[in-house]
Amino acid sequence: MGTSPTIFMILFVAVGCFMAYPGAVTAKHTGITRHYTFNIKPKNITRLCHTKSIVTVNGKFPGPRVITREGDRLVVKVVNRVPNNISIHWHGVRQLRSGWADGPSYITQCPIQIGHSYVYNFTITGQRGTLFWHAHISWLRATVYGPLIILPRRNESYPFVKPYKEVPILFGEWFNADPEAVINQSLQTGGGPNVSDAYTFNGLPGPLYNCSAKDTYKLKVKPGKTYLLRLINAALNDELFFSIADHSLTVVEADA
Repeated sequence: MGTSPTIFMILFVAVGCFMAYPGAVTAKHTGITRHYTFNIKPKNITRLCHTKSIVTVNGKFPGPRVITREGDRLVVKVVNRVPNNISIHWHGVRQLRSGWADGPSYITQCPIQIGHSYVYNFTITGQRGTLFWHAHISWLRATVYGPLIILPRRNESYPFVKPYKEVPILFGEWFNADPEAVINQSLQTGGGPNVSDAYTFNGLPGPLYNCSAKDTYKLKVKPGKTYLLRLINAALNDELFFSIADHSLTVVEADA
């Protein structure tokens, strides 16, 4: 049986696209392979004079920094040690031929069940700058999140003067209640979810909240030095703004 002209044309166009855009076909691995292990585990945390058990990565809140370079391959093993199903999403990463590593539960993978593990394997291609990772099921991302920092290729420089120091600053939210209960109530009633009890900088609410004077993020700086602030909005439902009193800020990158 012969191939119809229509089918032949479709195949020809598809092959032409593969030839014309090789970068869209494969994620070329030109750097090194970096390995991380995420142990999903509970930990008691106190904020606003309220102690509760939260879901964390490696017992840290916020979670650990993932540092890589453009062209590197990331291999991240996630081990689930909590009763909740979970998956990890690499927010903003271009998953070229590695969509199964993107992380949304029930879309690119089944969630990781208690006692099970999953390995995310992908290459950073054509990106440098600041992204972040977070849980991608229900509202576990209220506490399961962290920075993903993509440095330039080795021996390549920033497209601006190298800063004196780089500082990740993650905006988040703290709920005295269980965030899972908050979103479940919203889904049952059809109303909007209750607001959080505090906004946080790197997991700390700051001095403007009751019982929080000691839980303040402090950044020590030197006069005349340039600092690269890697700002990440990991809040659940809010757009946030950032400024520093009596200082001018220069935006050098957005979403890698």
